[in-house]
Amino acid sequence: MRLTVLYENHSGFRKGLLGSHGFSVLVEHDAVKVLVDTGTEGRVLLNNMEKLGIAPDEMDYVFITHGHYDHTGGLKEFLRARGRRIGVIGHPEMFRRRIALKPHPRQIGIPFTREELEELGAEFVLKSEPFEFAPGLWSSGEIPRLEWDRAVGYVERGGELRKDRVPDDIALIIDLGESVAVVTGCGHSGILNITRHASTITGKPIKALVGGFHLIGADRKLLDDVVENLDVEKLYAGHCTGIDSYAYLKAKLGGKIEPLHVGKTIEL
Repeated sequence: MRLTVLYENHSGFRKGLLGSHGFSVLVEHDAVKVLVDTGTEGRVLLNNMEKLGIAPDEMDYVFITHGHYDHTGGLKEFLRARGRRIGVIGHPEMFRRRIALKPHPRQIGIPFTREELEELGAEFVLKSEPFEFAPGLWSSGEIPRLEWDRAVGYVERGGELRKDRVPDDIALIIDLGESVAVVTGCGHSGILNITRHASTITGKPIKALVGGFHLIGADRKLLDDVVENLDVEKLYAGHCTGIDSYAYLKAKLGGKIEPLHVGKTIEL
């Protein structure tokens, strides 16, 4: 499995790459190419893809980890840049209307309708249960919240605002043979829940967890819980993990954890 970071908060060390709030990676596994999330802006995603020598038409699937704007905002421009239709894997709740109240009220959901994306070539496969959509590539489906989670925002129901559990927060699971790798966009389900769910589905240990862990602003007790109980060989943390939280985990875990940036490649 080879993973290339296409969209991250930090641009990395290659001229011409752009950093921006959001997340997207290319996963290549047994000749199948999956674009996981599309970041916030299509122009940034397409710029980074071009600079890295990656064409939109190369992708076999798009995998959307959840329906927040910073993971879906580039989807429309990506579809426009392709010459053919593509399967988009996600959860049935990814199009729910979402609202954040801080620092000011605003929409934070996917900024497009399903219909306009379908007109551009998206063929949605939205399931709440785990399923294998290509050989060795699994959607986790909805993740049970047995431990703490990191859900954010609100949804409007019946004229009232209710806390959003982000039920559509799913992860990509890549079967490596003796173990699996897991890609999470933001980890709203809680990274302990995500990794345990992946192990339960596959019956295999987690070799690597890659993505945003949504630990920004987490207290020391929660971070210590990650250090003591996350059963993963290697962590690749970015996006919403938070600089302070990453620094704390790095001090505790040393070489077991690495940061993400645009252009970084991971081979497992």
